[in-house]
Amino acid sequence: MKYYHEKTLTGLTFDEAIDKVTAALKEIGFGVLTDIDVSATMKKKLDVDFRPYRILGACNPPYAYKALQAEDKIGVMLPCNVIVQEKENGIEVAAVSPMASMQAIENDELGGIASEIETKLENMINSL
Repeated sequence: MKYYHEKTLTGLTFDEAIDKVTAALKEIGFGVLTDIDVSATMKKKLDVDFRPYRILGACNPPYAYKALQAEDKIGVMLPCNVIVQEKENGIEVAAVSPMASMQAIENDELGGIASEIETKLENMINSL
């Protein structure tokens, strides 16, 4: 099973892609809790240049609440990460597959929640 959903965007700057992804997440009820600038971190910590690459930690509070009620340790797998990275052929956006992430957890209630989130994130990626 593939562990992510992805799409390459063209005709946008990196910052425009970040704005577009953030807006698309908001449309499906997700906010961005964390925003990790990988390229800036690589420069600061390792003094290496790395392509523009950001990890957006996206969260839908009602689903997070349901998941935490169903499985108290699920927080180790939250939030749902979405990456935006500059590639030669455009800006790639990829979102985690919650179903792939949850395969090791034997909890039917959590599986249903993951399936709903999977659909939302996949549709969001496809809508970009």
